[in-house]
Amino acid sequence: MNKYTLKASRRDVAGKKTRFLRKQGVTPAHLYGHGVDSLALQCDTVQLQKVLSRLGNRLLALDIDGDGQSRSVFVREVQSDAISRQLLHVDFYQVKEDELIEAEIPLVLAGESQLIKGKTKVLIRGVSSLHVKSLPKDLPPQIEVDLNLLERQAAIYVKNIALPPGVTLKTDPDQLIAKLSEARKVEVEEARPAVVAAPDEGGAAAAAGAGQAAPKAEAKTEVKPGKTEKSEAK
Repeated sequence: MNKYTLKASRRDVAGKKTRFLRKQGVTPAHLYGHGVDSLALQCDTVQLQKVLSRLGNRLLALDIDGDGQSRSVFVREVQSDAISRQLLHVDFYQVKEDELIEAEIPLVLAGESQLIKGKTKVLIRGVSSLHVKSLPKDLPPQIEVDLNLLERQAAIYVKNIALPPGVTLKTDPDQLIAKLSEARKVEVEEARPAVVAAPDEGGAAAAAGAGQAAPKAEAKTEVKPGKTEKSEAK
């Protein structure tokens, strides 16, 4: 497993005061692990964001100022603001490279069945990750699932996936990963012409009478009385 490298330094600021670090482009962090003394750390936010965007589930080499050697860590938790997406805090978990660890490895679907392309089938997803156990160096960042298998079999199960050497499966092998289902056909009903009943003779006469124009009322011009002239001054 290839490692990414990140620099960090020890942190003296804690609590609400850490918000001043964030304003200066520094993200608070914490390091812990089995048999490891926990440390309050801080990292450059820009460098941390670059590493997190590429790291995935890979092992990270953490260089702490004054240590003299890198520590092998995984990113255990990332806290960020729900609205601004600003990084708030990161937890690193230190591992020993000669000890087995357990982790959730994401499944990535690759390829596309011709039945899906032809829109005759739809894809139904099952589990999206596998629980595995291995040495840190053997832990894969992701596991690829070839959807072309669905051309030859009805479904893909966990037991159909080949794991890398040194990796042991902990997930139930009978769990579903993906399968195809019949696409639903939407039937469009053709519009039928409306049927209009023919009116009887009485109705026809009434309709004819109703259709005749009503006699126009005589126009009346309303004459308003003019203003009375004022009497001449005597």
